[in-house]
Amino acid sequence: MGPVAYADLADRLRRQSFQGPRDLIGLAPDAISRSLGIDLEAARTIQGRLERVGRIGFEFDRLRSIGVWFLTVADEAYPDDLRQRLGASAPPVLFGAGDASLLRVGGIAIVGSRDADDEATAFTERLATAAAVGSTPVVSGGARGIDVSAMRAAFAAGGTVLGVVPEGIERRLREGSTRSAVAEGRAVLVSPYHPAAAFSAGAAMGRNKLIYGFSDVAVVVSSAEGSGGTWTGAIEALKGGWVPVVVRSGPGVPPGNVALVARGARALTEGAIPNALTSRDLLDMTVPTKVAESEPGYGQQRLFDGSMERPRER
Repeated sequence: MGPVAYADLADRLRRQSFQGPRDLIGLAPDAISRSLGIDLEAARTIQGRLERVGRIGFEFDRLRSIGVWFLTVADEAYPDDLRQRLGASAPPVLFGAGDASLLRVGGIAIVGSRDADDEATAFTERLATAAAVGSTPVVSGGARGIDVSAMRAAFAAGGTVLGVVPEGIERRLREGSTRSAVAEGRAVLVSPYHPAAAFSAGAAMGRNKLIYGFSDVAVVVSSAEGSGGTWTGAIEALKGGWVPVVVRSGPGVPPGNVALVARGARALTEGAIPNALTSRDLLDMTVPTKVAESEPGYGQQRLFDGSMERPRER
């Protein structure tokens, strides 16, 4: 089932106090239809999918044996912030490895170009180090360039990382350094894709919204203007009002950085980064940008009051 269809099913299950789709196993189509308030044909489709549960169960047992867990949007453990921010586009299933409780902690997302220059890399390392010293998780996409620089700097400073990867978790766990970080509790990996799925550009674009959805605030280090995954993800976050977006500013930054500030992102210079940093610190040291009325789809003023008042699980 796609995200929208599964989100509707999950909502119907919750309204009827079902724990999840497993509670429908063994019910006839007419019983499913009455319980969920759907037509008989849709109920037959659901029953047909539930009949595959045995084969799927064997696959889930195999994944558990190698340390891969999974959550569906109907599960209570599914991150509330992700579900609320993305709505019907929240992924129906999350596959992961590591401490799943980190999915509900938040943190600072650090995103940017795969081909970053030395200045962007230095900024990234300082920012990730400050977050780690401030006991704030770094949320990363796990890609070459800014993502990997942020993860390595956070690890080096004793911090934790939430990696939202654009391929299957099972593939990433074959990397020795990644497997060690997960086993030691320094990282949690999560993906909306099948654990054996290969990398693709489309998957990388599709997972960008999760990076924002898992964080409290996102920092764009380096972005092209008008194209690319970093630009597209930041624009979606600004339009959707998912989380505040902060952009590296100052002499020599790429045109995309300047354009994002013009569309409502906050500006941050390297000199403003303290030795220790929390998400709240980052918001307090940056100022919301006023956006021209001709661009009503942008701007995040509504996020800045109370967006981080809800207590986090630690």
